[in-house]
Amino acid sequence: MRFRLVVVAALGLCLAAYLILHVGFTAVLSAAGQVGWAGFALICLYGLALFPLLGAAWAVLLPPDRPSLWVFIWGRMVREGASDVLPFSQVGGIIFGARTAIRHGLSGPEAFASTIVDVTSEALAQIGFIALGFAILSAIAPRSSPAAALTRAFAVGLGLAVIAGVLLVFLQRYGHRLVGRLTARLVPRAAASAEALADSLDAVYRSRPRIALSSGMHLIGWFASAFGTWIAFRLIGVPVELASVIAIESLVGAVKSAAALVPNALGVQEASYAALTPLFGIGPEFGLAVSLLRRARDIAIGVPVLAIAHAESGRRLISRPERPA
Repeated sequence: MRFRLVVVAALGLCLAAYLILHVGFTAVLSAAGQVGWAGFALICLYGLALFPLLGAAWAVLLPPDRPSLWVFIWGRMVREGASDVLPFSQVGGIIFGARTAIRHGLSGPEAFASTIVDVTSEALAQIGFIALGFAILSAIAPRSSPAAALTRAFAVGLGLAVIAGVLLVFLQRYGHRLVGRLTARLVPRAAASAEALADSLDAVYRSRPRIALSSGMHLIGWFASAFGTWIAFRLIGVPVELASVIAIESLVGAVKSAAALVPNALGVQEASYAALTPLFGIGPEFGLAVSLLRRARDIAIGVPVLAIAHAESGRRLISRPERPA
């Protein structure tokens, strides 16, 4: 499995390098350099400012006696850092985030159940965001053959995303009991853990208003993320409309979600920006520059977060009392 991830990551990195060289390395680097250190600091600070909202969207899924909001903010930061920096798929980041919440007082079943539902509510919000982006693309993109082909592709993708979202909720709500019974037969030792996780999922899904609130907060988060990308475009000197950036961001996010098993979305993110920005009158070099700035921001935030989380984990391991022989 690790070898497969390394191969996929290497192919993605080659694709990203090819796109930058094909568009023009100097042009992409020059566009990214327009931001300057102050502009890059602004991009990073804006990215950090989104985490309280994302952490709150996770926290509201649990009852008021849950741990403090900071636990969920920190867990979400570790989740994103692992997904953006480490050579894992997004699933690896989800596990890292849940384990971080467990270290800070959340029970294992609650941590994983709430994480699963949080990821689902974010995906449901993203479907609505993608639908808006598709509507903007259909309304303002030029009537060319590439635009028509992309519009048809995204229409099919949006339909499949809706179906996948419905199936995902259905399986989490009603299919986990079947999985638990199968686990009890095949791996009896894991039966208790599977049952506890199923009970926690039931408890989270029992409160539909909390799920609706979480999805609404995630939808705000998607719009806020698009506004951050709009800031990046303006900092490199591209006078683009916010509606166009919403369309670009929603569709880039759709492609990245479809390629969730590609570590760090290497190559996928770059190809999406390079293909979509010209539809809105923006040169592909500017789209690639924004993609590089996003990756630089993710590294600037993610590396310190993961370093702190690793030190925190090691400190807890050292301070754990030894079991008597």
